[in-house]
Formats: sequence, structure tokens, C-alpha cells
Amino acid sequence: MIMPGIRAWTLVALAALGVWAGEEANGAADSKVVVLTKDSFPAFVNEQALSLVEFYAPWCGHCQALAPQYEVAAKELLSENIKLAKVDCTQEEALCGEQDISGFPTLKVFRHGAATPYTGSRKSEGIVSYMVKQNLPAVSDITAANLEEFTAKDKFVVVAYLDKADTESHSELKRFAEEARDMFLVGASTDKELAKAQGVKAPALVAYRAFDEPRVTHQARGKSLTSDEIKSFVQVESLPLVSEISADNFLQYATSGLPLAYYFADPASSTLEDEVKKLADVAREVRGKVNLVWIDATKYGSHGKALNLKGDAWPALAIQDMETGAKYPLNDLGKDIVGSVRSFLSKYVAGKLSPSLKSAPVPKQTSALIDVVTDEFDKWVLDDSRDVLLELYAPWCGHCKRLAPTYEKLAELYAADAQASKQVRIAKMDGTENDLPPHADIQLTGFPTIVLKPAGKHAREFIVYDGDRTLESLSDFVATQGKNKAKISVTAPEQPVKHDEL
Repeated sequence: MIMPGIRAWTLVALAALGVWAGEEANGAADSKVVVLTKDSFPAFVNEQALSLVEFYAPWCGHCQALAPQYEVAAKELLSENIKLAKVDCTQEEALCGEQDISGFPTLKVFRHGAATPYTGSRKSEGIVSYMVKQNLPAVSDITAANLEEFTAKDKFVVVAYLDKADTESHSELKRFAEEARDMFLVGASTDKELAKAQGVKAPALVAYRAFDEPRVTHQARGKSLTSDEIKSFVQVESLPLVSEISADNFLQYATSGLPLAYYFADPASSTLEDEVKKLADVAREVRGKVNLVWIDATKYGSHGKALNLKGDAWPALAIQDMETGAKYPLNDLGKDIVGSVRSFLSKYVAGKLSPSLKSAPVPKQTSALIDVVTDEFDKWVLDDSRDVLLELYAPWCGHCKRLAPTYEKLAELYAADAQASKQVRIAKMDGTENDLPPHADIQLTGFPTIVLKPAGKHAREFIVYDGDRTLESLSDFVATQGKNKAKISVTAPEQPVKHDEL
């Protein structure tokens, strides 16, 4: 489940962590994955109460990586009476067209023919966990007879012990469970004796885990459980004190709402296991304020550089605010690694650290299109007198490359107009080499992202552009949304270009 508010950089980070990395496909003769065709597909999905269907292409590398994981999951889910199937879109083009398949692999969950997107992990364990959750009610009824079976269904489950008459707690629990059913197994019990045996008194929550302490409890602060109380308890306790982060668990951390502290280390280090054990004590001290994980520095060194680490010496630490993207790197941990991590995290929690902002070198402005870097962001973008159109791009982005000639032409047309050149600035910024300042409230939703900062004293609002990427549409957007309402003719003859004075 991808929660609202997740920034695009989290998805980029997910890709950097190798979400699609996996083993080569195999063609097991005893496959439990059902092969579907246009003729067999309707009957299969309509008859199954719950099923998962993969739409794939044999040549697709991502599909090949998924194949062995999918096979394992299919076998494990037989005991739950959940079937997995697949459709070869190179053979069943019409069927895949009817299902609006635009990329591979695409996985869909079907309930008696009704489809919803699959948003879980691409590893067998994650697939099994996700589908088991889909097969259960949002809130399962828990008794002394089925408690052990229920708590064994996943690495983390939560059970609320409630009074029958506590309608508010029941309602809040159901609301949370419906929203989080893709991620968590939730149960409820009104058995007072069972609650007593679990060491709690209604209303209370008990988390059952296959890591750290096997059971943790939370007694309601008031007469009933609140949704915030339930959410906070589950998000904190569902994560180990210190775990290795990977594509399989990244989204759980990204959606927790807490900052993430990465401990970059060489997995071959003979001291790593001891360091992780000691770091668990530090993690416990900042529990509920920061999530601490360790990450393979040799495999994901590029992610470290993205967090503004130097990337040439390990171990190292970097904290990232999962809501704003702000980065706090610590390159040199010294000999007392645990002490350095404890001190750095303590300062962060106390608000005594300033975020690190990466900036490309300040360039010379040689064209009408202003090249913005972080160190000069305020100078060029937060200009009270001008409407500023800013494109955030990536050098490798194909869409950005196709837009480039049009965007450069747009800048030239504004610069060539005597009046408009004083009212509008067209700018670009390499989003891979420059961090957005914290005071720039821009949601980077992918590349290119185009925003307009209207003129006005202390104006800091950024309006997102989502129209056609043509001269006409871009200039109309500036004219209608900008404060200066500057208009230009996009068919005007070329004139000598005037650049912004440095």
C-alpha cells in the first residue's frame, strides 16, 4: 500500500534499491501457476473467489526475475486455496488489450472477476503475505481457539482486545484495518479471559512478531482506542529495531511517516553483526522518532551518494526525512561507531542539525534559458518581480530530451519580447545534481516536473503544469496563471535574444 504523500523520490530510491533484482526465470515442470488464454481467462477469474494474475512478456527481464518468486508463491498459496495465474501478452494481445496492460509485468488481484491493482512485493514471501491478507476480512474475529493460528500467518499481526460495547474502538479499528489491509493482519477479540491471559485489559493492542520481542502491548490512553493511536503503534512496532533495508521492505519504511537513518556498511565486514547488535540499543532510544536500518554499501553506494555521502569510505550514516526528502549525511564515524551514531541521531531528534543541500557548480548563464542550481535557487526562482517557469529535469530522461528544443525556444521568445522579458523568466534545474531547498514547496512527481512561481512580494506558491508540452500551451499557462499576465506570440520572427543580467 502506497500511502498518500509519498514523494516521487521514494520511488526513485526504491528503484535504486533494486526492486526488480532477482533470480533468472525457471521453467519448473511441476508449476502450480495456471496458464491462461483468451478462452480460459473469463471462467478462471469469475469462478475464483480470490486469485492473482500476472500479465507478462517472455522477453521482459523484470518478468524473468519475477518468475521463480511467482512459482514459489503459487505453491505456498495452495494451502490457502488461492490460485496464481499468468497470461503471455505476446500470445494473447487482444486479452491484454482488454485488460489495459501497458507494461510488464502487471499483476492484478481478481475477486470473482473484479480486478484491483496488486501493490505488494515481487518476492515470494511478500506475494504470499499480501494474498493471505486479501483473503481475510479486514478485521478477523479472534478467540482462544484460533489466536495461535492467526498470529502465525505473518511476521507481524496485531490484535485489539476490546469490550463488546466499545463501539468507538471497534469503529476506529475497522477504519484502520480497511486502509492498511494490504500491509497488516488485524484481529479483534472481546474475550476478557483471553485478554487477561495476554496481560492486557480492554481496550488494548497486542502485536505478535517474528522478530525482536515476540509480543509487545499498548494499553489505550483513554476509554477507547483512537485511529491515530492504532496507526502509531502499528507503524512503530511493525518494524524491527535494526533491519537490513531492501526493495522488499523499503515501502514499509517510506510509508511509516518517520525519518529513515541508513547505516551504510560493507556486508563482508567481520564486525558488522556485532555493530548491528549494538546499534539496536541506539535504535531503541529513538524508537518512534527515527527508523534505523543498515544497508549494503558495496551494492547501494550510489544511493549513499544520492543522500550526499561522499561514497568512498564505509561505514557511514545518512538520515533522510521521508516526507520532505531532507538529507543529513555523516561521512566519518570514527573509531567509536556506535557512539557517533548515537550522538548524531540525538542531535537530529533535538532539531540541532541542518539539512545538507547538494548543488551543482554555479554556471555561467549563456542563453535565454536560465540554468538554476541550488546555491542560486532563490536568486533566479524566488524573484518577486517575475513569473518564473521552472523545469526540473534529469539528463537521462527521454521526455526531458524531447521537451528541450521547445522549452529553449520558449525562453528565447520571452527574452526577445521587450516587455515580457521583464515579467517572465524561463528556467531549468537538473534534479539529479541539485536538491530542492526546504523552503521551496515543490512536489517532485517525476521528470520533467514543470512549475510556475507567480510574481509578487514574498510569493512562494508553485503551480504545477500538467498540460501539453507545446509552445502554445506553455505560454498560455504563463499568461493565465502568472501574476503579470504576460503574453507573447509563439509565431513571432526570431530576434536577438536578451539574457538576464548576472
